[in-house]
Parts: sequence; structure tokens; C-alpha cells
Amino acid sequence: MKPEAIFFERSEWVPNNPDLPVLLYKSTVLTGDDPAAALEQRFRNNGWQGTWRNGVFSYQHYHTHAHEVLGVAAGAARLLIGGPTGREFAVSTGDCLVLPAGTGHRRLAASSDFLVVGAYPPGQHADIRTGEPGEEGLRAIAAVPLPASDPVEGEDGPLRLIWASG
Repeated sequence: MKPEAIFFERSEWVPNNPDLPVLLYKSTVLTGDDPAAALEQRFRNNGWQGTWRNGVFSYQHYHTHAHEVLGVAAGAARLLIGGPTGREFAVSTGDCLVLPAGTGHRRLAASSDFLVVGAYPPGQHADIRTGEPGEEGLRAIAAVPLPASDPVEGEDGPLRLIWASG
């Protein structure tokens, strides 16, 4: 499965990531009766950790210390990715977004059953930033290492190739 790769420039106070694109996987195949459990297992099998279940915050934010995968386990939503002047995405069950550190994201609208499973590469933990990153934040974003594997497709997935080429 090949994801769409989307670059975002700085958007007002949201730095985004100047070197790494957001990856959008549409209609990831989910198996079994529990799509959330299937996403959690897939992310864990592919070396990502710290899984959680929730939605996406309704306010614009980004992370300076972690890349993040968001897998839609149920429902549908409209998300604004890339900061206040970013791009709106319609996502639904089975879609996954891989957000490089620094990428702004927020929920604009969602169905009542909207559920996301999130995860991070080993050793990375999401801080929630809602303002200018400053020089320290920009250095932190640039220092976040590339993950060893793609959260959706594993070690041989396209993430490392796409992100390594910038």
C-alpha cells in the first residue's frame, strides 16, 4: 500500500516539518470484529508503542518530541492537518495518518462514533504544543530520529524510503 505524501510549510505559529511529509494511507485493511484492537496490534507488531484510543483534539496542536500515527478505528471526521492554513482531510475507518514531529493537527468535525488509535516510535513521547516552538522547539523537532519501521506496513513499508529521501 503506497501512501500519499504531503509536505507542509510553516503555518502561522505551527512549524510543521520542513524535511518530512505527512503520510496518508487510505482504507487500510482491518481484520476482525474490533478495528481498534486490529490497529493497536498492527502498530505494536510494527514496532510502534504507547498506543492510545481517543479522538483528535479540537484545537490546533503539534508535538516536538515525537512522530505520531493516527489510525481511524471507527466513524469519520474532518481534520485540519498542517496548521491554521493547512489542508482539510476527510478520514474514515481504516485511514491512517503518519505525522512527522512538528506537524499541526486538529479535529474540525467528527461523527459521534469517531475513534482513533494513536502510537509513537519507541522512546518517543508526545508533548502537546499550542504556541510558537522557539529555537529550542525547532531543534527538538529536527532531532527526532526516523522510526525503524512504518507503523502501517512494517520494516519494509514505504515510510523509511519516503522519509529518508525527504
